Amino acid sequence: MDSAKPITSYRRYWAHRFGTAPFLPMSRAEMDELGWDSCDIVLVTGDAYVDHPSFGMAIIGRVLEAQGFRGGIIAQPDWTAADAFARLGRPNLFFGITGGNMDSMVNHYTSDRRLRHNDSYTPDDAPGRRPDRAVIVYSQRCREAFRDVPVVLGGIEASLRRIAHYDYWSDKVRRSILFDSKADLLVFGNGERAIIDIAHRLGRGEPVSAIDDLRGTAFLRDGVPDGWTVLARDSIEDAPEDHTGETVIPGRTAVRLPSFEQVRDDPAIYAHASRLLHQEANPGNARPLIQRHGDREVWLNPPPIPLTTPEMDWVYALPYARAPHPDYGDARIAAWEMIRFSVNIMRGCFGGCSFCSITEHEGRIIQNRSEESILTEIEAIRDKVKGFTGIISDLGGPTANMYRLACKDRRTESLCRRPSCVYPDICKNLDTDHSALIALYRKARALPGIKRIHVASGLRYDLAVRSPAYVKELVTHHVGGYLKIAPEHTEAGPLSKMMKPGIGTYDRFKALFDKFAREAGKELYLIPYFIAAHPGTTDEDMMNLALWLKRNGYRADQVQTFLPSPMSLSAAMYYSGRNPLRPVRRSGSEEVTTARGLKQRRLHKAFLRYHDAEHWPVLREALKRMGRADLIGPGKHQLVPSWQPAGTGNAGGEGSRTGRKHGGQKFLTQQTTQSRRPGLSPRRKRPGGG
Repeated sequence: MDSAKPITSYRRYWAHRFGTAPFLPMSRAEMDELGWDSCDIVLVTGDAYVDHPSFGMAIIGRVLEAQGFRGGIIAQPDWTAADAFARLGRPNLFFGITGGNMDSMVNHYTSDRRLRHNDSYTPDDAPGRRPDRAVIVYSQRCREAFRDVPVVLGGIEASLRRIAHYDYWSDKVRRSILFDSKADLLVFGNGERAIIDIAHRLGRGEPVSAIDDLRGTAFLRDGVPDGWTVLARDSIEDAPEDHTGETVIPGRTAVRLPSFEQVRDDPAIYAHASRLLHQEANPGNARPLIQRHGDREVWLNPPPIPLTTPEMDWVYALPYARAPHPDYGDARIAAWEMIRFSVNIMRGCFGGCSFCSITEHEGRIIQNRSEESILTEIEAIRDKVKGFTGIISDLGGPTANMYRLACKDRRTESLCRRPSCVYPDICKNLDTDHSALIALYRKARALPGIKRIHVASGLRYDLAVRSPAYVKELVTHHVGGYLKIAPEHTEAGPLSKMMKPGIGTYDRFKALFDKFAREAGKELYLIPYFIAAHPGTTDEDMMNLALWLKRNGYRADQVQTFLPSPMSLSAAMYYSGRNPLRPVRRSGSEEVTTARGLKQRRLHKAFLRYHDAEHWPVLREALKRMGRADLIGPGKHQLVPSWQPAGTGNAGGEGSRTGRKHGGQKFLTQQTTQSRRPGLSPRRKRPGGG
């Protein structure tokens, strides 16, 4: 893997003499108090401004401040006119734009494309404080306010739309967001390296059009520059079966993807392009990607080099206020409340789940903080955060138990093109030793003033079963009543499309979980999450999952219906009806059954809610159609009764208990012979996570 210039090695910009701001300014009055006549960079975000390292714009703002730049924040501006985008004046260097920690379309709409009625990243959950496709709208308004100021896009909304992509909400393939936003540069993935370099180069007077060599950036070109070799991959007939072992041509080599027009007009070619894109995701061997849009080229440089542990420590040690901006007063910001007492110990995920955005955005190489950095942050929470009661709500990240897990051999890691290190089985080259995480847990809970430390982030249980000592440590000390876990399904068909392990692995983890809970004298519960209507899922698969739930005494309180996120492999399956996990051909490609119609998607959700009388009529109708009327009746082996309670049976839509908050998060409660745990509410979902 190429080396990268340390992000702490730059000479600070001249404006560092102004010092550190208590909060990045959101008004001219705050700028005056700081002695600023102007901002070097103005950051525009669709979220409320919370100065905390779980919020991407706060990280970027503090990183730029530490490099010596004056950065202001325009949070959730009125997008109907350009005036709100000019309130901090003309930025000297550039506008940085993000839709926020969540994609604006996911933030606004359910998986049934229905409008949500709250926004957890807005004071008091107020809806409507950001536009649909926020990145595009904000960029256009910045252009109207100051036409000559460069515009740089970042964050998850831009990152997942950097290439031609299937858009679920319009049900069509859209162009790269660079076209509709008219931005100069797009930073994808974790953006610290790129944004620091962009700021310093613009600060030296370099034109933004000359910045075309940075990893983790995308931009538009009129053609391919001289000196480049282009590998044509735009035909599904001529593409090799697999690129893993192909010879890389020395020198400057780029890979041509099928054009926007090709992927727009031919779903099979779209699936082929998705496969190519994901094969060029490893920073160790990825090549630039080119995709023609009309008479212009979208150029994607390789992904950024992951941050080292010292660099991660530096980012998380910056002087965050760890609170919402004072302008919000006593307003409650739900997303902030969820992460207020949590600590992020790492980034990235090598699970490669086909429906998830984490790997596509943060990469599959785990970026770790040091023990010292993490323990110092816990002490800062203890000493400085208002309302702390001694309980850390989470010590985790995108995946709770990938801390310090990595490939055993750096060269093998740099050459690998596998989309997952754990599917179809855990790679023999993956180090699954959890001892570093166990040591961290022990040191963290030994800190004075710390009563308990919970682990609330999602757990990769197929890794955990490789380390029974870790499961024992977790269950004995860090589970507060219940632990969320995500088998996602029980049937082989959908699991193979999700790239998730079989349900037998879940059973092995549950056996360990229950064993260590008994030894600790605790009554603890596993909360398994499942997805309805994922590509590859048939009605029979959902029926079998519902039967599994009933046999095991689970009742879904909140369920998730599959939502095709832009650029994901699952979205390619949903749109194309083909499996991009395997080579795509005109003939011989694996076809994927997909529930696309609203009626069938709601049926799949209803199977997860088999116990809810509102869904019994549609389930009875479906079971009869499937030839499984034997499952209708009062028996324990049957799924739904033949009778209907008065006043029920009108389900259709979200229902009163299907959880719209935070992206339709999944949740189950479990019935046991001793007790049932009713009324449980969902665990926090880390902002910006997949």
